[in-house]
Amino acid sequence: MPARIAIPLPLSTNPEYVEGSLPQYERAIEMAGGQAIRIPLDKSPSEVMKIIERCDGVLLPGSVADVDPSKYGVSERHPKTNPADPRRDTVDELLLQDAYNMRKPLLGICYGLQILNVYRTGSLIQHIESRIKHAAGRQVPIAHTVEIDSGSRLAKILNVGPEARSLSVNSSHHQAADVAGDGLRVVARCPEDGIIEALEGAAPDHFVLAVQWHPERAMEDEASRAIFRAFVQAAKAEHLRLAGEFESL
Repeated sequence: MPARIAIPLPLSTNPEYVEGSLPQYERAIEMAGGQAIRIPLDKSPSEVMKIIERCDGVLLPGSVADVDPSKYGVSERHPKTNPADPRRDTVDELLLQDAYNMRKPLLGICYGLQILNVYRTGSLIQHIESRIKHAAGRQVPIAHTVEIDSGSRLAKILNVGPEARSLSVNSSHHQAADVAGDGLRVVARCPEDGIIEALEGAAPDHFVLAVQWHPERAMEDEASRAIFRAFVQAAKAEHLRLAGEFESL
């Protein structure tokens, strides 16, 4: 049985955006051997939890919404900060709570990194002011490079050694993590401007990884496939572990 991966709908207000972006995440999960489970944003928390409880891992996708700055202690909103999506945030917080309580593997992408960081009491840069075009979007296949911490889980996943820590990535964001949240550490930055490009959990027994770029859009690339494979494999291992504990009772 494939690992079941919970994916919230990226946005509650635009079905066309959802159907344009969500299938890419689902395909990436399926290519890695998992089963994508859509999590609706219009159900009650108890209904959402019934779906979440049957999942083995959590993928938090990108979104055109921005996290409400008040969630990370900022009262002044930047003019370029997009409206928040409260329904998406509510479901994400349920998913994050379940992932941390049950030690389920967690992968955040773009907005997923940002909501994870805020959930863990970190902060965000509301709008990136840089000569590097982090919001390149689909205009170009490669926006910039990232430098990866050679001692990180991410480096191991990508088989990156001390002599080759640079990775070319696509990019579609105007916000980024500022101060890393509790239990998270910075494992990749853009070398030109220092923008945080990846975070991972500090606990070695809990797979928590978040990247600011979009590997689901570049599944022809081995590095992108490796990220999803590692995530789905971790979810499958967690499923087998929990099943073994249940059988031993």
